[in-house]
Amino acid sequence: MANTEKNILNRLYFVAGIMFVIALAVVFKLFTIQMVQGDKYRELAEKRTVQNVTIPANRGNVYASDGSLLATSIPKYDIRFDALTPTNKTFETYLKPLSDSLSKYTGKSSGYHEKELRKARINKNRYFLIARNINYTDYTRLRNFPLLNLGAYKGGLIVEQTTKREHPMGGIAQRSIGFERIDENGYVTRAGIDGAFGEMYLRGKDGHRMKQKIGKGQWKPITDYNEIEPQDGYDVYTTIDVNIQDIAHHALLEQLEKYKADHGSVIVMETKTGEIKAISNLGRNANGHYYERLNYAVGESNEPGSTFKIMAITAALEDKVIDTSDVFDTKNGILSFYGKKVRDSKHGGYGKISIARGIELSSNTAIVAAIDKAYKDQPSKFIDRLYAMNLNNSLDLAIVGEPEPIIPDPRIKNGRWSGIALQWMAYGYGVSFTPLQTLTFYNAIANNGEMVKPQFLREVREFDKTIVPFKKEVINPRICSQETVDKVKKLLENVVERGTGSKLYSPNFSMAGKTGTCQKDYANKDKLSYISSFAGFFPADNPKYSCIVVIHEPDKSVGYYGADVSGPVFKKIAQKIFTDTPITDEVETLNFQNSIVNKDFESYYDAAQTYKTIMPDVTGMPAMDAVALLENMGLTVKLNGVGVVKKQSIEKGNKVKRNQEVYLNI
Repeated sequence: MANTEKNILNRLYFVAGIMFVIALAVVFKLFTIQMVQGDKYRELAEKRTVQNVTIPANRGNVYASDGSLLATSIPKYDIRFDALTPTNKTFETYLKPLSDSLSKYTGKSSGYHEKELRKARINKNRYFLIARNINYTDYTRLRNFPLLNLGAYKGGLIVEQTTKREHPMGGIAQRSIGFERIDENGYVTRAGIDGAFGEMYLRGKDGHRMKQKIGKGQWKPITDYNEIEPQDGYDVYTTIDVNIQDIAHHALLEQLEKYKADHGSVIVMETKTGEIKAISNLGRNANGHYYERLNYAVGESNEPGSTFKIMAITAALEDKVIDTSDVFDTKNGILSFYGKKVRDSKHGGYGKISIARGIELSSNTAIVAAIDKAYKDQPSKFIDRLYAMNLNNSLDLAIVGEPEPIIPDPRIKNGRWSGIALQWMAYGYGVSFTPLQTLTFYNAIANNGEMVKPQFLREVREFDKTIVPFKKEVINPRICSQETVDKVKKLLENVVERGTGSKLYSPNFSMAGKTGTCQKDYANKDKLSYISSFAGFFPADNPKYSCIVVIHEPDKSVGYYGADVSGPVFKKIAQKIFTDTPITDEVETLNFQNSIVNKDFESYYDAAQTYKTIMPDVTGMPAMDAVALLENMGLTVKLNGVGVVKKQSIEKGNKVKRNQEVYLNI
C-alpha cells in the first residue's frame, strides 16, 4: 500500500514538474514576445490593421505649342459610406435629408435611397458605395450632402481619389504623346513624350494617407485629409502644332484607307529649329480600322529604298568623285554584280543619262553605276563619308525605342559586308533607317547643311514659370559644303518639276523631294510587298518645313510606287499648311480688321474671303447678316433671340475652324 501511494506521489511530482517546466516556457515565450520581439509583432499587427497608403500625385499636363491640351490627368473620386459610424440619433436625423439629396443627384426616388442606406446599416456595411468615378464638381457636391458633410468620424464619409490620363485630341498623335504605366510590381512601361519625360518632369511627388482595415479586405481612411499632400508634376509644352498635326493625320489616314495599306507614318519638322510640328503613326487592326498602334516614325527601321539615293549622291558629290552632269549607261535597265541583278522600273532602261537625270527618274542602274565606278576600289571611303554626315548615329532621343541605323562596313567584323554591299547600298538596300533618321538628313539639306536634332519639347513649366527651356541642338554644323547642298537641292526640286514626282508639281507652290519604293520580304516572292515613301521640303526656294511620308504594304493591285502612294500625302500637307491652316499671326488678324471699310455685311464678307480663319466682330450687325457671314466661313451658328447681335461666344481675332460652333446672343 505504501509503495502504491509512493508511486502515485512520484507520478504527481513528475506531472507537476512537467507542468512547471511548460509554465516556465510559456512565461519565457511571453517575455520574449513582449520585451524582445514586441516591436516586431506590434509593427506586424499595425500593418495588418493600418496602412500608410500612397496617394499618387497629379501628373503634369502635356500641351501643344499653342497651349492646346494634349494629355492631362483628371482626378476621379469614389464616395462610400461607413454605415456603422453615425450614432442611431445622427443616422435617423439625417437619413431622409440625405436620401432626398441623393434622389436629386441620381434621379432615383428618395425612398429607394432610404431603403438602401438602412439595409447597409443593418448589414453592418462599412464600405457602402454611393458614387463611383465622379469628377471634382460632383465630389464637392456629394460631400456637402446631409450626414456626409459631418465628415469621416461623425458622418461615415469615405472618399477615395484616383487619377485618369486623358487625351483631349482623342486618337490623333496618341502614340507620340504616349504614356507611362507602372504596374503593381513597380514595372514601368513608357511610350512617347509622356513616357520619356515622366520621371524627370511630369510625375510629381506622391502623397500619403493612413487607412484602417475594416474587414473583408476593405480599407477606410482614418481621416478625411492626406497626411502628406501630393505635389503635382510639371507641365511640358511640346513642339506639336495642332493644326499641322490634324492636317498630317487626316492626309495619312485618307491614303492608308485608299490603298488598304498595313500601316504608315508621317513627320513634319521645322527646318531651322528641328521642332517636330506633327507626327502621326497609323496601323490597321483586324477590322480594317486605323489607329495609333505603334510609333513607327521613331521605332521602326527599314531599308529606305530610293530615298537613300540622295544620301549616296551627296557623299559622292562631296568627295568630288562624280558630278551631276556625268553620264552613265543604264545598260537596257539591267546591271549584274556577282550574279545578282539591279533593275530599273522601266523595261529597257533609260539609255545613257546624266546623274541629274538619273535622280529625277530614280534610275537604279544609273545611280549604282555611278557609285560602283567611284568607290568599288575604295568602299571604305564611301562609308566614311556617310559617317561624316552622321548617318551611322542614332538621334539620341528621349523617346524610347529608337534603333541604331544600319550601314554595312567592310572593316567591321560581322559588319554585314558582302561583294554586292556597295552596289546594293547605292539604291537603298542593305542599309536601314527610321523615318525620323531619314528626315533628319533631308532636313539638313533643306537647312543648308546644318543637321539639327529633332525636338519634341519647347519648355517645362510650373504654372506660368519656365523651369527648363529647350533650345535648338546642332548635331553637325555642316554635313557637306554649300556647293553640294545647292546641287542636291536642285536635284530634289527637279524630281518634282519633271521627274518621278511630277504628278505633285504645282506652278503655284514649290516643293522638293525624292520618291522611294522599296521591296519588302523580297526573299519570299509569295509575301513580296512594298514600302512607299516620299521625303523632302517646302517651299523649295526657302524651305520652312521638311516632311517624310512612309507607307507600308499598300495593295499592289491599287498601286505601290512612292510617287503615287506617299507623294500625295506630302503634297496635301504642304498645300494645306500654307492655304488652309488657321492664321495665328497678330499682323494677319490686324489686317483682317483693317480691311473692313465700313462695319457692314459687304465689308465683312469681302474681308472674310481672304481671312477665312479669323473670327470677325459681328456685334451690332443684324442677326441674319451675321449668320450668313459666319456660315459662309464654315462656322455653325447658334442664335439666342432676334434682332441685333449683342454678344458672340468667340472673340474677334481668334482663329476658328470649319464646323466650329459660335453662339450669338441677340
